[in-house]
This record gives sequence, C-alpha cells and structure tokens, in this order.
Amino acid sequence: MSRSKPTPDQNKNKSGKHLEAEKYFSGFHLAHDTYNAITRASDGNIYYILSSESLERGGQFYVYKPGEDKIEFLGDLTELCGEQHLKAVPQGKSHVEFYESKGKLYFSTHVGFYELIDGMDRLPENPPAGYEKYPGGHILSYDLHTKEVNDLLLVPGGEGVVSMTMDRERGQIYGITWPTGRFFHYDTETHAFHDLGLISALGEAGKSGKDFRTLCRSLFVDPRDGKAYFSTAEGGIYSYDFQQKAISLLEGVNLRLDYFGQYDPCRPGSMAYNWRKVFWHDGEKVAFGVHGNSGYLFRFDPLKRNIEILERIVSGPSRSSGMFDLFSYGYLGFGHCEENDTIYYLTGGPIYEDGKLVRGLEKIAKGAAKGLENLHLVTYQISDQHYIDHGPVFYADGGIPTYVNSIALGKNGYIYTLARMEHNGKIIQDLIKIKDPQG
Repeated sequence: MSRSKPTPDQNKNKSGKHLEAEKYFSGFHLAHDTYNAITRASDGNIYYILSSESLERGGQFYVYKPGEDKIEFLGDLTELCGEQHLKAVPQGKSHVEFYESKGKLYFSTHVGFYELIDGMDRLPENPPAGYEKYPGGHILSYDLHTKEVNDLLLVPGGEGVVSMTMDRERGQIYGITWPTGRFFHYDTETHAFHDLGLISALGEAGKSGKDFRTLCRSLFVDPRDGKAYFSTAEGGIYSYDFQQKAISLLEGVNLRLDYFGQYDPCRPGSMAYNWRKVFWHDGEKVAFGVHGNSGYLFRFDPLKRNIEILERIVSGPSRSSGMFDLFSYGYLGFGHCEENDTIYYLTGGPIYEDGKLVRGLEKIAKGAAKGLENLHLVTYQISDQHYIDHGPVFYADGGIPTYVNSIALGKNGYIYTLARMEHNGKIIQDLIKIKDPQG
C-alpha cells in the first residue's frame, strides 16, 4: 500500500506496551500468504509450509528447530505428491494444520495458482498454455522418526483441500474441498475414502447472490464419540458420524447470532455466519471458537447443543473503537496452550495516523484485507476468563507483520507464526517468532 509505515510510538497501546517479532528467512523468495499451515509437534519442532503462487514452484515444507535455532527444508509439495513431471497447476499450498498421530504428521495440499473470474480467485478453468488443470489436493504423512513423506491419497474431483481435521485416536481424517465444498472422510488404517457430497450450495464456485457460499475453514472432532463438526455460511452446525457415514444438521442451535453481525450468506467477502476457527477442549468437554469479523469468543457444547458467548477477544483498540477486523474473513491465528490453559489469538488492531483512525474499505469482493492493521497478541485464560491485549507487534525496524493467519505455540517460551515481511526489497511471507509474555 502507498500509506506511510506507522511507527511503534504511534501505535502502541495506551499503556505504551508492545511486542517485538524476530524475522527468519527460510530461503524461498516466492513465499506468499499462508493459512493455518504451522504446528508444533511432540518433538518440540515447528513444522510449516510457505505458499507459492508460481506455476513453476509448489509450496515449500520446512521445519524450524528451536534448540538449534535452525531451519531445515523438507520438500516441495508438488514433488512430494509425485507430480513434478505433470506440467500441471502445482500444489501451491497447504491450508491446514498438521495433525500428529502415532509418530506421524498428517496434512493436505491445496491450489495456490488461481484464475480471476468475476472478481474472485477461482480454480483455474483455463490454465496457461502448456499446463494442465490442477490435479487435486493430496493427503500426506510425515514420519517424525524416519523423516519420510508418504503420499496417501489424491482427493478425487480435481479440487484442493481447504479445511481438514483428524480424529487422532481413531485414525480418521475429515475435510472440505475447494471450491465447491465437498465433505470427505479418509481412514488412515484401511485407506478407505468416502465422498459425502456438497455441504453448502456450490460453495465458493457458486454465483454471487445465488448459490455462492463461503466454506468453513476449521473443523473439530469430539473424541468421546468421534463425531466431526463444521459450520456453514448460513450459520448451521453439522455433525458427521463416521460409523453411519452420515451428515446431520444440529437442531435447536445455530450461529446466526446478533453479536456476530448481519450477513448475506450468498455474497462473497466475508465468512458470513461460519465460525472462523474452533478447537476441542478436553477438560471442559466443549469446543471453543471465534467468529471472524466480530471476534467474539464462544463455547459450543455439542451434546447440550448450546452456544455461550464469552468475550470479544479482538484487540483493545478494536474494542474501544467498535471496529470489526479489516481482514474480511477474520484471523486464523487462534490456538490453545494446554500448559497454561490459555487461548492465544493473533488479531488485528486499528492504526492511527496523526491522531486519526485509519478506516478500510466498506466492502470487498473476496476474502482479503480491507486496509492495513497492526498485529496484536491477545490471550484469554480459560479458568478465570481473563482477557489481556499484550499490545501491537512490530519488527525491530518498526515494520508491521501483516496477513497473519496461523499460530504455533512453542515449548521454549515463543509464539510462532507466518507473516509478510520485506526481504531484499521484496515482500514475502515467512516465519517469525514472538516472545510469549505469559512466560
């Protein structure tokens, strides 16, 4: 953007506190915005994927080893899927976290090269000359001991995987394809694959105002019975019974809450009534989730079919100004630290220039930033329901980490995410770490 870069002094909290982020360069000069794809594994290492918009290079898989302060390259997604010789639209990204089960990390791939159709990024219908269409997303596993990557499945239908979760105990993987939004179930033990069909009109392949629906980006599993849950743009909450192979709408509960705002589910530009990010809490036996634009934290009890609004966990400046997030889908940097039973949220905060609030665009035709925001770290301690905005985050040179939509909580007192930064005169996205103010 042409707007001048705010300085830390201009945009600190009223208390004057702010945090500093340390940049890393993984070696990928084409790195583009990444969503969800960073996780701390049981070995204490941070595994992540940097996205690519290139036709020549796929997304890149890395591990950061905190003990050695070292980054190791693990592979190109297109090559790991065995498609380096296809001359097709590559595996440009992963859109999901890594799920660890029995010594392996499970994850999936997504398309990173798009075609602009009707003002929106779409799955390429007319790939550049000499290239085939995108072959479809894959489910992969990475062995933490042997360091081998196995290509488990090419998801049928030629679509990417935009959302995924895993029942780690039962070895079941559930996901949603993009752009049409088909729900699938994959059994890692038997390798059986089940396509349960479309879950929300034509998903993000639909026509605006008719059959378009923004797709859910986060699912969870209730480990007590193994049911998986997802939301829809209309605010419906659905469960999937892996034994019956059946999807059901939960009656008597939905996400069409006044606090979340008002949306037309048929129009692009927001997550509508979908939850943005959600996770299961073993101690409370409920799911905790956050709604995107509004930033409201809630508890969802799948057995009682009840939603309880807890707190607005956006930044302090957002709360005081009454603003929604300027990233039109809301933020995905929402995670739970089991060690201190605290929710960590990397969210946006309004910027002030010369004492005046900088406002973004009123509407946007796709999921993107309506304007520039500071990055804030917010924590919410679950047991005492204590909210803290720890202040904005800056690089040492005064720059702002932007387009942050992921989080990993390290064992070494640091928070990790993927953010835009300047490297050799070019804006890329790469790994950063922030000292955890909670200790």
